[in-house]
Amino acid sequence: MTDQQTVAPPAPPEEPGVRSPRRSRGDGSHARNFSAGFVVKLVLIALVDALGVYGILTALAVESWGIVAFLALALVVVNWAYFSRRAIPAKYLIPGLLFLLVYQLFVMVYTGYVAFTNYGDGHNSTKSDAIESIAIQTETRVEGSPTLPVTVVRSGDELGFAIVQDGEVEVGTAEEPFAPIDGASVDGDRATAVPGWEVLGFAGIAEDQEAITALRVPLSDDSADGSVRTQDGSTGYVYQPTLVYDPETDTFTDTATGETYTPSDTGNFVSEDGDRLTPGWRVGVGFENFTRVFNDPRLTGPFLQITAWTFVFAALSVVTTFALGLFLAIVFNDPRVRGRKIYRSLLILPYAFPGFLSALVWKGMLNPSFGYINEVLLGGANIPWLTDPWLAKVSILMVNLWLGFPYMFLVCTGALQSIPEDTIEAARIDGAGKLRILRSMTLPLLMISVAPLLISSFAFNFNNFTLIYMLTGGGPNFVGTPVVVGHTDILISMVYSVAFESGTKQYGLASALSILIFVVVGLITWLGFRRTRTLEEI
Repeated sequence: MTDQQTVAPPAPPEEPGVRSPRRSRGDGSHARNFSAGFVVKLVLIALVDALGVYGILTALAVESWGIVAFLALALVVVNWAYFSRRAIPAKYLIPGLLFLLVYQLFVMVYTGYVAFTNYGDGHNSTKSDAIESIAIQTETRVEGSPTLPVTVVRSGDELGFAIVQDGEVEVGTAEEPFAPIDGASVDGDRATAVPGWEVLGFAGIAEDQEAITALRVPLSDDSADGSVRTQDGSTGYVYQPTLVYDPETDTFTDTATGETYTPSDTGNFVSEDGDRLTPGWRVGVGFENFTRVFNDPRLTGPFLQITAWTFVFAALSVVTTFALGLFLAIVFNDPRVRGRKIYRSLLILPYAFPGFLSALVWKGMLNPSFGYINEVLLGGANIPWLTDPWLAKVSILMVNLWLGFPYMFLVCTGALQSIPEDTIEAARIDGAGKLRILRSMTLPLLMISVAPLLISSFAFNFNNFTLIYMLTGGGPNFVGTPVVVGHTDILISMVYSVAFESGTKQYGLASALSILIFVVVGLITWLGFRRTRTLEEI
């Protein structure tokens, strides 16, 4: 009996298809390592790595070392976070952080940098690029130079010219001057086959015509000897620059007149007579862009008018849309109004359509010659809604009221419905009338939730570029200003005009104005939110 008690009972036989716990844990770990989720993650990270490596190679080609360092660091962080089991929070934070760095912080920092430079038309790049561009622009054909039969050749993505001189075939590219090459075939005075190069026919020349006509192959290492250019891919001519750059003295010299151009602090080569060579290059200008609108009388007046109109437009837009939205919300919040749901649905239709489409429709309706308002509603009147400075501003406010009141209507409706009904009923029992309840109870309770939205609405209308651009384009324009700005422009549309629509693009001045707008909007928002804290005491 004792021996039988000490013998352990036999283990039950395993059921078919059921694994032991130890074996199951091993197989489960193996399955997790190669699950569908892991494969999807591996593919996505591989795509991210491929794009990152492509960006690094592209940045290396143009020697953008800051971008190279950022992309390399970003790839390391992304791979570490998504292949590490301990970096769970980082998996959620890193995508948003990278987008924040690229689309917010980098843009802000770069805008600040541009604001202190003369970046714009004529000063787009570096000094070395400006020197090369000036030399190319001033090239003229060497008088009496022979016509050279040119063969256009290509090796990979690199284009070159092949010419025959003294019975030898010579090949050159934009980076390398002409040099003899062995084993080439010649037919008369033209190369027909070049080892290591593909000879382009008519179709190939037509395909890369722009790049071929822009190609300049130097005759020798001495730039004074000139370069070969072609306009048709068949015949070439020797060109020499009339302005020769001397790197030792850092000057340009006109070979015809002997005049010398030296670099100036403004980013241009300038002669003693004040003649400037273009293009120039980017240089720092300090606070010149910030003070220019106050120092140039042609800009000061329009800038002050546009600034005042921007504040008036933003304030009146908020007041009018809020007043109309609140009035309609109070009316349709009354349970005695029949069909409230239908009316509410109709009232939000202007908010449902894209703003730029509505602005274009209103622009057509306000047309003074054939618009619906003048022709139909006013019986053929000729009212210059969009061409008179004051009427254009009134038109903008009316259209913005149409676009903005549905938003305020929705906000006020929700806020009214959140006010406790027993509080209002208690006021009625105490003898308060409708106006008293509205002024002393409804509005204060409403403003607790609506005030922050009014501040954000002011900031939005302060930068409401779409409405201004689509409806009036900023016009009618001021007369005698160095930039194209108008009476209905607000600051943000003025920035756009300075940057893109004033003939010469002035990115530095536009960036400085953008920073001023950011400071103004930020200050107003800060003061507004400080003021809303007093409502919390209600």
